[in-house]
Amino acid sequence: MLMARPSWAGRNYLLLTGATVIAGLGSSGALIATAFAVLAAGGTATDVGLVAAARTIPLVLFLLIGGTVADRLPRHRVMVAANALNCASQGLFALLVLTGEPRLWHMAVLAALGGTGQAFFAPAAEGMVLASVSGEQSGRAFAVFRMGMNGANIGGAALGGALVAAVGPGWVLAVDSASFALAGALRAFLDVSEVPARTPGGGLLHDLRDGWREVASRTWLWAVVVQFALVNGLLSAAESVYGPLVAEQHLGGAGPWGLALAAFGAGTVGGALLMTRYQPRRLLLTGTLCVFPLALPSAALAIPLPAAGLAAIMFGTGITVEIFSVTWMMALHQEIPEEKFSRVSSYDWFGSLAMVPVATALAGPAQDLIGRTAALWSCAVLITLLTAAVLCVPDIRRLTRRPPDATTPPPPQSRADNARPTRA
Repeated sequence: MLMARPSWAGRNYLLLTGATVIAGLGSSGALIATAFAVLAAGGTATDVGLVAAARTIPLVLFLLIGGTVADRLPRHRVMVAANALNCASQGLFALLVLTGEPRLWHMAVLAALGGTGQAFFAPAAEGMVLASVSGEQSGRAFAVFRMGMNGANIGGAALGGALVAAVGPGWVLAVDSASFALAGALRAFLDVSEVPARTPGGGLLHDLRDGWREVASRTWLWAVVVQFALVNGLLSAAESVYGPLVAEQHLGGAGPWGLALAAFGAGTVGGALLMTRYQPRRLLLTGTLCVFPLALPSAALAIPLPAAGLAAIMFGTGITVEIFSVTWMMALHQEIPEEKFSRVSSYDWFGSLAMVPVATALAGPAQDLIGRTAALWSCAVLITLLTAAVLCVPDIRRLTRRPPDATTPPPPQSRADNARPTRA
């Protein structure tokens, strides 16, 4: 018997969720396929890193512009255009791999186009799901959305790895291109008739400054953005650089490390499932407390714990980071004016990604300077201290979930009022 559709799962919500699941299935497998495509063409590990960097650099560079564009144009059109760019770039990538030996610069350029598309897509998509639901069920709706997204990422990675081994990376890239086409088609059918028409602002730089004022005028917002700029960098160094090395030398190789990463993914699904039932009143206090466990994987690698212990910690960390993700998005949706949401989101994304390439580049020299164990313990300690510092911000502890009839953000305050918006 089919389950009845929840009352809050309207047409737009279902379209957005379906599109995200489809795109996630394709993209997760494509990340694996890209690396093996580089290796199959005779590339080295350094070449794999260069292609990955070619995607990340334009993603970081264009995020702020993407946010301003999404606040000036209908967001669903920006999302569809970004999906079309990703579809074309991945389709050409697949064609090159299937028909011959692509050169390194070919793959780097196509990866850069994919990163550019993501830079425009991410700020436009942020908050769209919450805008499609209203009232007290919004938290549950977003948690269900996250559960589908995380499940697609896990399933896509597993399926993509199997398909790369069975039919080669070119076909997996072709599937990713098709998934972007289908996701873009679904998003094109979003009903935006009730969304107010956007009036042009005072230019790109004006919109960037306006978005920055929104961020700087809220202490809780910029504090968490700065926190995660550093935390994400530390996590990337620990898990992208040190983790595989520890696994190779102490845990038995890639298999146990893959199991640990899969456990983290399973934990994010569990966390999303939990948030369909749990609706904390103090959004940011709950979310920030759930950031402390992010220090545990680095500590586990520093010891190092056996593979089973590491997997258990990664599973628990996945649960807590998903609780933070849901409470953070709920806070943004509640507090940020809708017409400026994408600009604010772009600064959030920029902060989350800006330090990742720097931290991963410095991970090797740090290991040479103080040793891997000390570097991992340093990651764990710094994550703990950064999170404790954020808890000292009064607005982090005070911001509460407003009742459904009071979800409209307060009007922007002047700089003289400093960064403390009125709280309900």
